[in-house]
Amino acid sequence: MTKNSKQTSKVVASKASRILRDGRYGKNSKSVAGSALAQTKPGRKK
Repeated sequence: MTKNSKQTSKVVASKASRILRDGRYGKNSKSVAGSALAQTKPGRKK
């Protein structure tokens, strides 16, 4: 299995997060947003 070295930027991750929380977007948009968030760097644990 190859490693994906590309990461989603903070700006794109923020917009994807807003799409997932907004009820006006459809299933396909939320699927793409979820994929974008899955490719972000893991955040710090609090």
